[in-house]
Amino acid sequence: MTNRNRHDHDVIDDDLYEEIDDEELIMLVEQERQKALARSKQEKENPKPKRPFPKWAFWLIALAMVFNLVALLPKTFSIPAIDFLITSAKLSAQDEIRTYKKAVVVVETGDSKGTGFAISSDGIILTNHHVIEGGESVSVAFPNNQFYHAEVIGEYPDVDLAVLDVEGKNLPHLTLAEQADFKPDESIYFIGNPLYFNGIANKGTIIGFTKLNDWNDNVLMIDAPVYRGNSGSPVINQQGEVIGVVFATLDHKDHGKVGLFIPIDYFYEHYDGKMRQG
Repeated sequence: MTNRNRHDHDVIDDDLYEEIDDEELIMLVEQERQKALARSKQEKENPKPKRPFPKWAFWLIALAMVFNLVALLPKTFSIPAIDFLITSAKLSAQDEIRTYKKAVVVVETGDSKGTGFAISSDGIILTNHHVIEGGESVSVAFPNNQFYHAEVIGEYPDVDLAVLDVEGKNLPHLTLAEQADFKPDESIYFIGNPLYFNGIANKGTIIGFTKLNDWNDNVLMIDAPVYRGNSGSPVINQQGEVIGVVFATLDHKDHGKVGLFIPIDYFYEHYDGKMRQG
């Protein structure tokens, strides 16, 4: 996160959450299995007299389990989450969306992760500054399981952008628009890693510019289902060009909860590399 004071209604998507990886999960399962085997062995060696299990206790436990399950489900699979998974599945049936998704990456810094996307075939990655800020090391994973150590070659906290470089060749990448031209209510796509999912494609419409109290530059609002983890997602127009980068959500007095993205123009204004078309 930057040190700027946040707008009262500006909910910045930190993209930081801890996950249990596969090795940790296997270890935990194995530990529980060993405990269960030890208990079973002990019970065989020292059998205890059995007592009838009261039915009221059985139903109490069953009720508690159902209550916990109902309480947990909304946190992981809320109705909006199910909706965006269905939308992503439908969009991913389109050839162009499948092509776009190949260039969208997971950006990891230690125990946290966010979204980024390749903008050149030789490994230039664009993401949000708050996604990589504070990370001692940064790595990038493509959907085809290609994994790279990334070097941070550009940090622009004033517009919440960062540029990474990985040593790759012939990498899938997205084309940047020359500027963020748009029409009101124009349809866009965006692809990212919201909640605990990766490579989710979604769609929305552009509302227009808005001014945040702690920003010098205007940003663009979209009517779209943006969630934690979408920070760093490319906003793609109907011509297949990236016109901006998702970085936050906002509770707007007229439009309700909207997504915010940084126009691609700000990238060109800050980045001093010679690359406008990947």
